[in-house]
Amino acid sequence: MSLTLADARIVTPEGVHEGWLTIEDGRITHVGHGSAPGSGLSVGGRHVVPGFVDLHNHGGAGGSFPTGEQDKARDAVALHRRHGTTTTVGSLVTDSIEGLTRAVASLAELCEDGLLAGIHLEGPYISRARCGAHDPALLREPSPQELAGLVKAGRGHIRMLTIAPELPGALDTIRMAVAEGVLAAIGHSDADYDKTIEGIEAGATVATHLYNAMPPLGHRAPGPVAALLDDERVTVELVNDGVHVHAAMLRLAYEVAGPGRTVLVTDAMSATGLGDGDYALGSMRVHVRDGVARLAEGGSIAGSTLTMDVAFRRGVQEVGMSLPDAVQVASLTPARVLGLADRIGSIAVGKAADLVVFSDSLEVDGVMKDGVWITEP
Repeated sequence: MSLTLADARIVTPEGVHEGWLTIEDGRITHVGHGSAPGSGLSVGGRHVVPGFVDLHNHGGAGGSFPTGEQDKARDAVALHRRHGTTTTVGSLVTDSIEGLTRAVASLAELCEDGLLAGIHLEGPYISRARCGAHDPALLREPSPQELAGLVKAGRGHIRMLTIAPELPGALDTIRMAVAEGVLAAIGHSDADYDKTIEGIEAGATVATHLYNAMPPLGHRAPGPVAALLDDERVTVELVNDGVHVHAAMLRLAYEVAGPGRTVLVTDAMSATGLGDGDYALGSMRVHVRDGVARLAEGGSIAGSTLTMDVAFRRGVQEVGMSLPDAVQVASLTPARVLGLADRIGSIAVGKAADLVVFSDSLEVDGVMKDGVWITEP
């Protein structure tokens, strides 16, 4: 079955053009300029962008990936798909090794079903001084052997590990992760500049929610932020919800790293889409008030209630990104990080028909996954 979307403003990393695209069997088969040949579904001059790719997402709609509950995980993915995220990595939080093993094994089934694009271990190999919403009682020193067991339980679906490079055994664990095809991400770390560089040299290529849960940027002690921003090998995550990072600092990171090394992530937790109330993130109790998630004890930020459409819109309206750049940081760059840019992340012939239709005010009007409408414009 063939479907042509006509009268569209198609957004690619190269620019915006008025045109049309044709979809067959879940793939984009033609992308054209001007009027579509023959009849098609008019989107009325609205923007069409590639589906978003979220590298860091703990859940939503009451579902929490750290629990490993598959039905709840499906609810979370469904919520985020309605907001334009067509590719989701399920993020866990610090837990016992037994708890992580169970969750990883369960979520691996959802990866095999195509619901998730991978699993992200955020913890337990992180700094007690910068653990944020992670249970400090469950933190552990990094162990290549222990990680190998988790990788085995995940049947090749663990895609990223957040780790503090200053911890004993961290550099060897980073090397082991990379050797197993797992992205090593520096985060929840109290490392200084030099130790961060050591982590990068060992193979780390991602910064977990830059600025958050790490020492601040300083002019005499530049810390991890300067090391991560300055190194061309590193892609930096940013939580663009107006709470985690001030727009000026997000703009600074984006201007230094550029759209090719910047990715927007949600860091969403189970309250996303549900409103204020009391929730859990792993073993930690969380209060959500006015849309902001914080630990019930201590008040640390505990993930977010952000969706990618809001992060995208804020990127354009608050940070000043062009539409093509916003598409790159929300879709193509994270797809490249995952090694999936040949299949998703941009509107091009041969790629999956994962699409979002936006109004002029950048509100979601329609979402398509693999050529099937989730919400129809």
